[in-house]
Amino acid sequence: MAEFPSKVSTRTSSPAQGAGTSVFALRPDLSFVRSNFGVLMLLQLVLGLLVWALIADTPYHLYPAYGWVMFVAVFLWLVTIVFFILYLFQLHMKLYMVPWPLVLMIFNVAATILYITAFITCSAAVDVTSLKGSRQYNQRAAASFFACLVMIAYGVSAFFSFQAWRGVGSNAATSQMAGGYA
Repeated sequence: MAEFPSKVSTRTSSPAQGAGTSVFALRPDLSFVRSNFGVLMLLQLVLGLLVWALIADTPYHLYPAYGWVMFVAVFLWLVTIVFFILYLFQLHMKLYMVPWPLVLMIFNVAATILYITAFITCSAAVDVTSLKGSRQYNQRAAASFFACLVMIAYGVSAFFSFQAWRGVGSNAATSQMAGGYA
């Protein structure tokens, strides 16, 4: 057996500058944009923008009904942007302690319910608050139509979110590898 050398160098060295630090690079996950969730979120963003832009171009502040529609449309539009960015850059994977499928399902169900109320409110107030054939009437009617489409998009997202939460059609391994979206 070889003897332990009598002189051992205990000199330590520091790592090269920048070698030990990891740079946090945000890279978009383009497969998310092509997934059902990504396409539906983009659709919700575009149609939601149309809803609040059409209402905002009319004197909505005179009628409380349109204030509710504006609140629902703008609030859900902003929250959807946050979720879209979280999933696009896979930040939901970094925050692993949050049950994202459950959070997304609850959000989509709540958004569907809120857009049902906004759609009914907006469509019921069109005839009462503007003259038929005027520009305001047409904008408010178009906002009602797009609110209905956004409501359907959130409903479909709620269905897919429920399936993802329940794990329908996948197992834990494929769910983790797919990033939690189909």
